[in-house]
Amino acid sequence: MKSLGPPGGQGGVATAPLVTTAPVTPSGGEVRPAVAAPSTSGRPNSPTFKTEPRAAKVPYSEQAFAQLQQQSAAPSAVAPEARAIASAAPATMPASPPRTESGRVPEIDDDNLGWIWPATGKIVAGFSESANLKGIDIAGKAGQPIVASAAGKVVYAGTGLRGYGKLIIVKHSNAFLSAYAHNREIAVKEGQQVAKGQKIAEMGDTDADQVKLHFEIRRLGKPVDPAKFLPPA
Repeated sequence: MKSLGPPGGQGGVATAPLVTTAPVTPSGGEVRPAVAAPSTSGRPNSPTFKTEPRAAKVPYSEQAFAQLQQQSAAPSAVAPEARAIASAAPATMPASPPRTESGRVPEIDDDNLGWIWPATGKIVAGFSESANLKGIDIAGKAGQPIVASAAGKVVYAGTGLRGYGKLIIVKHSNAFLSAYAHNREIAVKEGQQVAKGQKIAEMGDTDADQVKLHFEIRRLGKPVDPAKFLPPA
């Protein structure tokens, strides 16, 4: 213990060293600093990672053909974040007016589609149910334009059906669609609205033995003779 006072003076004040003690809890135990828990790694449990399946061509069948045109019409899954936002929205928020589907095919009278030839050239194969020929083949020059035979919406554009090469399917109404196969280049995208006579592709020979357009018209999914709908050549 030391005596604190003015130099050479009297009546100093005695002082004692400061003693520190650990704080105690009401139960009498010492309070110790919390230790942070070790962070967990963001790596997946498995050492391997999943990848998207590769696209592959499927053999032709009526079911496969129908599935192609339905792919773009399938609704996409709602993301969890979107569902969370929707559930957190205030109940008093006014509802937005309904909107029409952006890619919806306009209602068209089947009798007023006004079909036109999709390409110029020589018919080298005709429609035949007995020979399982589902459309007509029009021979021409590589790169010449292929046009939409009637107005509608592109519901498929790709190479997913074996034997058709680069294929385009256009939906014209609830009953009719048309198909354009063996193209060299595709000039439209799925979901795109096209006008009658609009260029949609270039003639080619993908999955074919010569440069030609294989053209089909289908009613309610069943192939019909295009010659019954196209104007006289």
